[in-house]
This record gives sequence, structure tokens and C-alpha cells, in this order.
Amino acid sequence: MTHLFAIACEDPRMSDRPISHWTSRELADELVKRNVVESISPRHVGRLLDEADLKPHQIRYWLTPSNDEDFDEKVKDISELYITAPERAKQGERTLSTDEMTGVQALKRKSPDLSLAPGKVRRREFEYTRHGMQALIVNLDVVTGQVVSPTCDDTRTEKDFANHINETIDCDPEATRWHIAMDGLEHP
Repeated sequence: MTHLFAIACEDPRMSDRPISHWTSRELADELVKRNVVESISPRHVGRLLDEADLKPHQIRYWLTPSNDEDFDEKVKDISELYITAPERAKQGERTLSTDEMTGVQALKRKSPDLSLAPGKVRRREFEYTRHGMQALIVNLDVVTGQVVSPTCDDTRTEKDFANHINETIDCDPEATRWHIAMDGLEHP
């Protein structure tokens, strides 16, 4: 069990695995590959991890606190922007929250899913082919909760972001004014 727990705490990429986190199946395969055991089922690996309260498949995000002196004022401004958005929407004004996600892997499974059958759940091939990286920029309408004019491109530069904002504005020529809350665009 000690070997299992040690491997579960390692980064899978250090074992030449093209995954970001361990699954029970990957851990079982790795234990056999390292000659720790002759064979072990993924289900048994899962039970051992449960007993030790180890969850290598889960991630919790955290954020280092900002030392921004204007933080409280910025929070107040954005909160007021969101609170007053429904009233401004009645005058044709749009309020959006915009953010980007870079480094999104474009993946395709090597084989199609196997259908659900009596006594069997739908099965998905683990192996996949990579088709590069994408940058996703999304707007959320604060009033309706709808995603507005998302873009997905190979790059995420200031020019890409400006084009995204222009496409967003062009999607609603009836809007009388736009309010867009966003963080600072960080350069790749």
C-alpha cells in the first residue's frame, strides 16, 4: 500500500503518462509496470485510496491573496455594476462578465464510446489524440445568465481580445451601451 500511496502523490507525467491526474486504472497499471504487484484491479486500488482518504483524481483551486491596495474599491465598483445591471438592461444597456481560458487541449478520443447495455454502463476509451491548444474567451450576460458571443482561437493576444470585444458588440446592434467587467489580459 505504501507504494500505491507514494505513486498517487506523484505527478503522473513523471511516469510518462499523458494525464494530469491519476485514476484508479492508471495507478493499477503503474503498480504492475513498476513490478510492485503482478496484478491488481482498479477497483481494489480505488478501495485502498478510499480507506486512506486519498483522492488523486480531485483538484481544489486556491488563489494567493492580492496585495492590491484598491481591491476593496474595485470589488465595490463591480458589485454595484452587477446589482444595477437589471435596471440598466431596461434601457437597452448590456452588462457582461468576460474571461479567458488559455491552454485548452483540443482532444479527440481514439475510439467512439461503447453504448449503454443492460448491466453495463456506457464506456469511454481513455486514450486520445491531441489536436493542439486553443484559447477560449467567453462573455456571461450578468442579467440573463446566458453566454454571449464566445470565441475560440489558436492564440490569445491583445488583438485577439480586441476582435472578440468587437464581435461581441456587433452581436447586438440594438444595445445602447455596453458594460464589460474583466480582469487584466495577461500576456502569454
